[in-house]
Amino acid sequence: MHVILIAGGWSDEREVSLSGAAKIRMALDELGHNVSFFDPADDFKKLLATAKQADFAFINLHGTPGEDGLVQAVLDKAGCPYQGAGPAASYLALNKAASKEVFEDKGIKTPDWQIVTPTQGREAQLKLNLPVFVKPNKGGSSLGMSLVKRIEDFPAALDKVFSMCQSALVESFIPGVELTCGMLGDRPLPLIMIKPKSDADFFDYENKYAADGAEEICPAPVDDTLTKSIQQQMVTAHAALGLTGYSRGDFMVTKKGEAFLLEVNTLPGMTPTSLLPRAAANIGLSFTDLIAELIRLGMETRTH
Repeated sequence: MHVILIAGGWSDEREVSLSGAAKIRMALDELGHNVSFFDPADDFKKLLATAKQADFAFINLHGTPGEDGLVQAVLDKAGCPYQGAGPAASYLALNKAASKEVFEDKGIKTPDWQIVTPTQGREAQLKLNLPVFVKPNKGGSSLGMSLVKRIEDFPAALDKVFSMCQSALVESFIPGVELTCGMLGDRPLPLIMIKPKSDADFFDYENKYAADGAEEICPAPVDDTLTKSIQQQMVTAHAALGLTGYSRGDFMVTKKGEAFLLEVNTLPGMTPTSLLPRAAANIGLSFTDLIAELIRLGMETRTH
């Protein structure tokens, strides 16, 4: 097939996108596809016309455009199938506040939260008990995130988010262990336990992408009951958001074994250190196998 590999873009996660695209390109070549690279940051005006000439689009974008559903909407107009979620589901999942409303509606625990908009400004009242995380409401890779332990640090954390032209999601800090659960098709993948470096407060950008970053253990060393509970919550969240193909959810688990879903990522990272490829490898799928399966799922979803 003629596959366009869409990566790069103009979000703060551009470099992560390009890093993953290099490995995806190798897998697509290995699968025998005719691959063309497309960067929306350079050629967005040509996206519709380019997509009309392709058999499939493999999207590896993070943030806007891509995770917000914009590229998917254009591809739908072109009649070009692609992997992963469609436009509406992508946008819903990217908006952390909106997705948390969906989780709560389905009975899935998520940390207490509030939204602070630039209109409210840095003088907005904190309605949650400290400590709290302050993060962009739409974004990933832990960019712009702060762990606020003192009320006097709250305005500066808001400023960091507002400087990214974002509203801020303020979320109660849940002490515990971080677990992540990927979805492939309609089945959950093995859990991965994430242990940040000892000097890190949380799983930040460096922990995620540095070669000597956080320790990631797959399958996670937790009991079967907790594993099945988190996997079922992930299946429910994936369906409730209207997602297809794949996704990855991040959970915090307390010492009492309570799991809280933080967010769901519709275009999981595909770098050599990324979590979903590692979970897929645990069930016997090589990286190339994973790419082939995502293409199969995308074609099945959008050509029937």
